Amino acid sequence: MAAQKDLCDAIVIGAGIQGCFTAYHLAKHGKRVLLLEQFFLPHSRGSSHGQSRIIRRAYPEDFYTQMMNECYQIWAQLEQEAGTQLHRQTGLLLLGMKENPELKKIQATLSRQGVEHQCLSSEELNQRFPNIRLARGEVGLLDESGGVLYADKALRALQDAIRQLGGIVRDGEKVIEIKPGLPVLVKTTSKSYQAKNLVITAGPWTNQLLRPLGIELPLQTLRINVCYWREKVPGSYGVSQAFPCFLGMGLSLAPHHIYGLPSREYPGLMKVCYHHGNNADPEERDCPTAFSDIQDVQILSRFVRDHLPDLQPEPAVMERCMYTNTPDEHFILDRHPKYDNIVIGAGFSGHGFKLSPVVGKILYELSMKLTPYYDLIPFRINRFPGLGKAHL
Repeated sequence: MAAQKDLCDAIVIGAGIQGCFTAYHLAKHGKRVLLLEQFFLPHSRGSSHGQSRIIRRAYPEDFYTQMMNECYQIWAQLEQEAGTQLHRQTGLLLLGMKENPELKKIQATLSRQGVEHQCLSSEELNQRFPNIRLARGEVGLLDESGGVLYADKALRALQDAIRQLGGIVRDGEKVIEIKPGLPVLVKTTSKSYQAKNLVITAGPWTNQLLRPLGIELPLQTLRINVCYWREKVPGSYGVSQAFPCFLGMGLSLAPHHIYGLPSREYPGLMKVCYHHGNNADPEERDCPTAFSDIQDVQILSRFVRDHLPDLQPEPAVMERCMYTNTPDEHFILDRHPKYDNIVIGAGFSGHGFKLSPVVGKILYELSMKLTPYYDLIPFRINRFPGLGKAHL
């Protein structure tokens, strides 16, 4: 048994945005927390790097829209604590055909949840955003609360806050073994640690840590191309022109959403990406490009050419990111079916960044045996057949 002074209340594995917010909530509540990261910080190997992410209340599901109310509050609180801007409101424009069922569902959710929004006809869209070219029958839905999160800055602010609150952040320490029990033992490439509780927020490396613990989650790890497109006239899709973030859905040429953020992080370049990618082992993320990668970029090129005529239709900069998707694209926030002092946060499916303040709070609550305010049925492991206790 570890001496009490060496025993953490919780170890969090993975210092992406979800792990950072989990450690932040633990430290804020006076818990002894150790945050472990396999790479040296900052790094671009996972899913939380880069300068920007979209924040929005617009979701088809009421539960995400409800969670976002508290997320906005916690983002604002972190901004205040850090003394640095982490968020900018631009509005989020959803584009789709008038009869698109997802668009209708989102509009119904926003109405039910009392979120300010506007439905825009093709004519109104042309007036408000003349540099978006619409397909016949396309309409818009504007979530006025939408905007941009400064991702890199948010990670830095959280890591600083964790340290200031007495938490420990150890980077460059890859976990090589987890021994369940009370306490749980975590062995890294440098050292062994013990804790009353363990939270695993390891993104695309989640199953590597879970397999030796007798469980494998249905997670698909995808390599995403993050593309930036040059403006023909610098600033034409920028914040100064009040250009919003956008999300295109149900487009004939793209089976998955296409999204974009106004130009700012790279002057004169606008981020426009395809919300899907190709199967990739996180260890081989930077291996030569697959043919399907090229297809994704071709889909984007056609979209840019047809919808955003003031951008050059080939990417000027391409970066990489990882998604870790579940079959239903809802998160996994649950205890290990066999070891109730091991908590898992996984499968954020390319839309978890904005929700991380509440995800971190839920994972903190689960690890401390508190009852979360939110209904966790959509996020349970047992929604996937064969992964309940019987699996172990």
